[in-house]
Amino acid sequence: MLNGEKVSAVILGAGSSRRMGGGDKMFSVLAGKPLLHWSILAFQEHPLVDEIVLVLNSANHARGTRLAKRAGFDKITVIITGGARRQDSVIQGLDHVTGSWVLVHDGARPLVDENIITTTLQAAFTAGAAIPMVPVTDTIKTVGSGLVNKTLIRQNLYAAQTPQAFRTQELIKAYRQIDIELTDDSQAIELTGGRVSLAPGSYDNIKVTTPGDLKLAGILIKQRGGEL
Repeated sequence: MLNGEKVSAVILGAGSSRRMGGGDKMFSVLAGKPLLHWSILAFQEHPLVDEIVLVLNSANHARGTRLAKRAGFDKITVIITGGARRQDSVIQGLDHVTGSWVLVHDGARPLVDENIITTTLQAAFTAGAAIPMVPVTDTIKTVGSGLVNKTLIRQNLYAAQTPQAFRTQELIKAYRQIDIELTDDSQAIELTGGRVSLAPGSYDNIKVTTPGDLKLAGILIKQRGGEL
C-alpha cells in the first residue's frame, strides 16, 4: 500500500516479439528462468505492491499460468488475454485493477528493481502520475528522405522507462479520451492536460527487444548474483 491506499501492478506480456527472430521473448531463458519470471519477481517481492494483473497473448496464456503457479507468485490475481495494441492491453488490464494506484510495466524489462518501483510511486503521489527516466547519452537527430534535418539538444532529452505509476481512475479517464495510438501510458495523461512527474530510472532497466538485448540482460542479472 502507498500511504494506506492499495497499489496494483499491470504487467504486459502480450507483444508479438517480432524482432527476436522467432519464439516468444517472454519465455526466453534468462539466467535459468523465463524472462517474464524476472519481470514479475520485483513486483511480487515489493512491499508496496498489493496485487498483480498479468496480461498475455492467447499463445502464451497457458505457459504464463504455469509459470505463476510454479513460482508461487501469489500476488497475481488474474491472468488475462491482451488486445491488438499495447494500449488495448493496458485498458483491459485496468478493468481488473482494484487498487487506487496502478503501476504499468512492460514485461520485457526484466531488470526492474525495488528502488525504481518505490521512487516512481513516491513521485506519482505528488502529481498523480510519474515515470522513471534516464538522460539520453547519444546525440539524437531527426531525419527525412535519407538526410539529417536537425540535431536535437541532448540536455533536454530523456528516455522513458517503466513501470509508470498513476492514480488508477485518472489513467482510465485519460484513456477514454484518446483515440490515437500511443507508445507509453504517460502520453495519455500528457494529451489530456495532466501532470507527469519524473523519477530516476536506471540504465540497467533495459527493454529486451532483440537477441542482443537478451544477452545483455543475462549479463546484468548474473552481475546481481542471479537475483533482483
